[in-house]
Amino acid sequence: MDPLSEVLSLLKLRGFMAGGFDLAGAWSLEFGPHEGIKCYAMVTGWCWLAVEGVEPVRLEAGDCFLLPRGLPFRMATDLSLPPTDARAVFHMPMRGRIATWNGGGECFGLGGFFALEGQYARLLLSELPPVVHIKGESERTELRWLLERMRVEVLEPRPGGSLVAQQLATMMLVQALRLHLKDGLSGRAGWLSALTNRQMQAAITSIHDAPAKGWTLAQLAQRCGMSRSIFAAKFKTTVGVSPMEYLTRWRMLLAGDRLRQSDDAVASIAQSLGYASESAFSKAFRRVMGSSPRQFRGAEAEAVP
Repeated sequence: MDPLSEVLSLLKLRGFMAGGFDLAGAWSLEFGPHEGIKCYAMVTGWCWLAVEGVEPVRLEAGDCFLLPRGLPFRMATDLSLPPTDARAVFHMPMRGRIATWNGGGECFGLGGFFALEGQYARLLLSELPPVVHIKGESERTELRWLLERMRVEVLEPRPGGSLVAQQLATMMLVQALRLHLKDGLSGRAGWLSALTNRQMQAAITSIHDAPAKGWTLAQLAQRCGMSRSIFAAKFKTTVGVSPMEYLTRWRMLLAGDRLRQSDDAVASIAQSLGYASESAFSKAFRRVMGSSPRQFRGAEAEAVP
């Protein structure tokens, strides 16, 4: 798989919800902090979106946006209006319902929310800005279709609907990230930003293709057609960590998934990821993941209902 697919394959969807809003007149709604990612599409009308600490964005019909950081935000026709607590309009759980205000008919949108688990979610969400605003017509059409399909699956339960909605949520996230990558990431450092750079993508793909390989700086630089010094400096600037640190982090995320999903011995996992000794592997795992492999596995087991 490509690096983005591999990272997303580690994500565990903890929950999802879909619904919409149909508003009219002058309004201002205030939303508190949330966990996970909110994804909306404006079908008709317009409004302002103001996320805490970010310049307000004007949303037009057809626009889509992600809120991946969980920050408080407001949606309003006029940001100077005293805000109303959104919970007075959006009664939870939404379960596919459409919330209305002043009879509706002017500003209509569809939304989805999905919560992700663990270290993998933090890895991904830390790469994204507080607001991802998607404006391209051809690209946002597909995202709106996915949102509408999720709303229908939640509103009209059918056999297998839960699985379909879960897959749609994953597709929404992938599509939004594709569009975000296409629009550019404004010089933000991180592995997601690196995927927009051909040379850095070659290095990351090599690491993902063979995480157990004893990669050297020279070998990765050669894959990118660069000298060692230039490659090391550019990788650190683009990704935010050194190539060897990225290799270690990726190995530990793979190890964490193995510890969650299998009964494989720690020594076996260590060997499969290129570590000659279990102690060296455990030391690296604790540094990256914050606990020993056995503590990590035990905590995951206790979290399973």
